[in-house]
Formats: sequence, structure tokens, C-alpha cells
Amino acid sequence: MELTDNQFERYARHLILDEVGDEGQEKLLNSKVLCVGAGGLGSPVLMYLAAAGVGTIGIIDDDDVDISNLQRQVIHATSKVGTPKVSSAEETLLRINPTIRINLHHMRLLPENVDNIFSKYDLIVDGSDNFPTRYMINDAAYFNGKTVVSGALLRFEGQLTTFRGGTGGHNQEPCYRCLFNAPPSDDPDGFRCEDVGILGAVAGVIGTLQATEVLKELLNLGNSMSGQLLIFDALEMTFRKIRYKRNLSCALCGDTPTIQNSTGAIID
Repeated sequence: MELTDNQFERYARHLILDEVGDEGQEKLLNSKVLCVGAGGLGSPVLMYLAAAGVGTIGIIDDDDVDISNLQRQVIHATSKVGTPKVSSAEETLLRINPTIRINLHHMRLLPENVDNIFSKYDLIVDGSDNFPTRYMINDAAYFNGKTVVSGALLRFEGQLTTFRGGTGGHNQEPCYRCLFNAPPSDDPDGFRCEDVGILGAVAGVIGTLQATEVLKELLNLGNSMSGQLLIFDALEMTFRKIRYKRNLSCALCGDTPTIQNSTGAIID
């Protein structure tokens, strides 16, 4: 495809980057990315991917906008309280970039639908807020050969990493189960914002970093965050990285896996 005059103007600051250029922008326009969750992490991810010209963006979320979301979920407006998050997010994204395609999945991601939904996209963004969903995303992405850019939030901290296990030549790279083989025994569902709180702007920091990593993966730029966990501490204003390796005993991607399909073992 050739870029139109409007696209040349819209994406001009990408086009003058040698690492992106016309070819890279065309690749973005032909890319399909699914964002799981249109909340604190999904908000900045979705807006920056739309602005960057990712041609097809899928949003899956079964929640409605609540007034308590607005402190951090900047894709939604006060006037949208009570409406589905996916439709509220779509309206914002199309205001940012009306030339892209938005696919809405107003439903919960479940073992029964995850393979069908993932098969339609090139890359998955994990903006979920509970451990069962994160494990399901990891397992389904592995079996469907999809890269996952994952973010997590807690109070004044955020985390970011990428999982590329099972995707072609990256099958020796670690997955989520290599990093966290099981959820914390004291809270198997995860630490949700409504339970422990979150400084709203931290979601913006991590979500924007996720969007950056998505664009890097789509364009094959720089160093991947696969095998690296980035930890952000807002109170100390520090970033640090922890490296991790593929676990040869991993239930999913180890030498003798016990998980054989996308339903995984932790989906309660």
C-alpha cells in the first residue's frame, strides 16, 4: 500500500525517523493489536496505538464505566459513566484517529473464546487486573504464537515485560509462568485497584511504556523486553530491571509441559 497525502501529514514525525520511515508506517497500518482491558493500562495504550496509526485495534472488556475509574482511566469521560468501556474507548480513539479500524469485544475473555479472538490479531496487550486472566492470556498466546506485552500496577509501582514464547524463532524465550509459576497463595485473584489503591498517573507511565513496547515489537526495533522485568517505583522515581530465564520445569513451555491447550491450569 502507498501512504495517502493525509497519512504523510498525520504520521510525518514517524516518517522522518530512519528506523520507521514509509515502510515502517505501512507495517503499523497493516498491524492488528488486541488490548485486553480498557482501564488504567488500556487507556494510554489504546490512545497511543491509535495515534501511531496501528491499523486495526481490538478492545475486549465486559465492564461499564464507573465514576471511580476516571481517576486513572483517561480514555473515558464523565459523560460516559454507565456505558460500556469498549464503546466509550472507541469514541475517544476515533476522535484521535478516524482512519483506523476498531473491533469491539464487549465480553469477558474466557477459555471458550480466547483462541478465536486471539487468532484475529498479531499481538496482544495485557491490561488485565487479575491473575487468572493473566495466566489465560499467557497460555493462549503461547499456543496461538502471539507476543504479549504485559503491564501490572500496584499502589505506587508498576511492572512491564514481554512474552514471546511459542512465536516462531522465539520458542526458547520465557513465558509468564516462568516468571510467576503460580499466583500468590494469599490472593489468587490478584491485587485490584479497588482493594489496595493506585496513584492514577502510574497507570499512565506503565501504559505508555507498554504502547512503546508494542510499537517496537511490531517494527522490530531495539531490544525486546522479553526476559526482562521493568519495575517502576513512583515514590523513589526509579526504574530497575530484573532479568529472568525460561524455566525448564515450566508447566507450559518447559521440557515436559503439563499444560496442553489454552484453557491452562489456573482459570478459576
